[in-house]
Amino acid sequence: MTRKSVKLVREGKFAAEVSVELIEEQGGWSPYLSTADATKLDDMRRALRDGDLVAATKLGRVFELTPLAG
Repeated sequence: MTRKSVKLVREGKFAAEVSVELIEEQGGWSPYLSTADATKLDDMRRALRDGDLVAATKLGRVFELTPLAG
């Protein structure tokens, strides 16, 4: 059984929402990600780290974080 979920990835001044499917099974290490979804998260993290926003926006919703004065 699978269910949709959104994972947050933060790298530097950027954050992103990435849609993934969590796989749930009886026993074992449930829930877990497929290899493709784990790779998608790694690709997003790499794109954000490199500042490649074009590639990052193809993988999910990207946000630029702005600190608030406190």
